[in-house]
Amino acid sequence: MKRRTFLQNTTMATAGMFCAPAILKAQKDDDLILGQGNKQYRINKSWSKLDVAKYPVKDCHEMVQDGKGRIILLTNEVKNNIIMYDKKGKLVTTWGHEYPGGHGLTLFDENGAEVLFICDNNRHQVIKTDLNGKVLLTLDYPKETEQYAKQEEYVPTETAIADNGDIYVADGYGKDFIIQYDSSGKYIRHFGGRGDKEENLLNAHGICIDKRDKGNPTLVITSRQQNAFKRYTMDGKYINTVPLPGAWVCRPVINGDHLYAAVLKSNSNPDQPSGWVTVLDKDFKVVSNLGGTPAVYENGKPEEMRQAQNVFQYPHDVCIDDEQNMYVAQWNSGHVYPYKLEPVV
Repeated sequence: MKRRTFLQNTTMATAGMFCAPAILKAQKDDDLILGQGNKQYRINKSWSKLDVAKYPVKDCHEMVQDGKGRIILLTNEVKNNIIMYDKKGKLVTTWGHEYPGGHGLTLFDENGAEVLFICDNNRHQVIKTDLNGKVLLTLDYPKETEQYAKQEEYVPTETAIADNGDIYVADGYGKDFIIQYDSSGKYIRHFGGRGDKEENLLNAHGICIDKRDKGNPTLVITSRQQNAFKRYTMDGKYINTVPLPGAWVCRPVINGDHLYAAVLKSNSNPDQPSGWVTVLDKDFKVVSNLGGTPAVYENGKPEEMRQAQNVFQYPHDVCIDDEQNMYVAQWNSGHVYPYKLEPVV
């Protein structure tokens, strides 16, 4: 589904949500326990201490934590594309006015210096910056692949950075290719793309590097319209598919032994706010759905999952901090700030 079309279908449903009644509901919902098993969390919808008049957001797209413990949010609001918080929700700093399509945010430790990779849908570019916003590298549309006639066909949504600095870009709103570059931005290869084979992708919205199998890193890539993650070797060879029926999963985020992902919406209610957050173990089995129905497995595959509690609207990303707290950023959800969820089990 094209992002623009989905936005048109859902704008009316969420218009006017950021108002006094919404704020009161958020306060009332604080302390609600979400999830199942040993992945249960208490939600705090009023975690952000920001003044919306001074520090507005449009879509809260993605979040990461840096080495100083700061929580970094990317929004497509050009008054402050980057908002940095402390873990208590207080403002540290803001910067960025040049990313109208700010969508993907990846943090990478480059020989002791942390850098950010920003995917901008509107600019059709990936921009590497330092933590103060200085631009270090810009990747334009990948002419080298010979798959794109013009830059508008390329709409990058996410990056993943290998230990050697190789950059993997997911063209999740374009042609669904994964484009691999070296650390200097030199093209290496591309794979994925649309098609009817298992190795093809449909809405390659997110990507991460899975290092849980020591010495054998792999790529986990979202195929959102297929309600699945797909796994590949680091040189782009397809391994297998992780089916997640009913779940329009966003980018995979790995922390410890678990994989976390925002679920934008459900198949059962696709035109209304119907998202949740899902947690998978190291065997890629769903162990908890925060705001969603518990996973029930039949013949190794979960039955269709859906929203169970109207807590989230359209979750777009999660961030797990160094104390195992979770932060949830949402798209098209009434300009709400991120929520914080604290583990209770």
